[in-house]
Amino acid sequence: MSRILDQRILLLVISFSASVQSTKVLSEWKKCGDPECEKAMSRVQATTDYLGPDCRYLNFTTGEEIIVYSKLSRENENLWTGSKGKDFGYFPRDAVKVEEVLIGEEVEVLTKETDFLCLHEDKYTFE
Repeated sequence: MSRILDQRILLLVISFSASVQSTKVLSEWKKCGDPECEKAMSRVQATTDYLGPDCRYLNFTTGEEIIVYSKLSRENENLWTGSKGKDFGYFPRDAVKVEEVLIGEEVEVLTKETDFLCLHEDKYTFE
């Protein structure tokens, strides 16, 4: 009985730590093409295959086109946010090359908690 309880507690701790990691704020600030972060900033092409560590990240293969909507700034400038078809998420800027810049000036804004949640089929996933 004690052993089963120990296993359940261990599974609960593992589940909680994975949940905390997947909702972790990656940066307090981001750069966008407008204050609402709705304008596309640039069009980029993947220079390598990329598989993200969790559901907040955009997976892609070499040669795919991605539209960039924001770039994390200050604490974590290596991560950009973009879409490929219906998929949306973070990816490392060094995994792509810029094909076309679509805005004249970047605007720095505070991130929101919802920026770091997983979005599946038009609803947020809380783990």
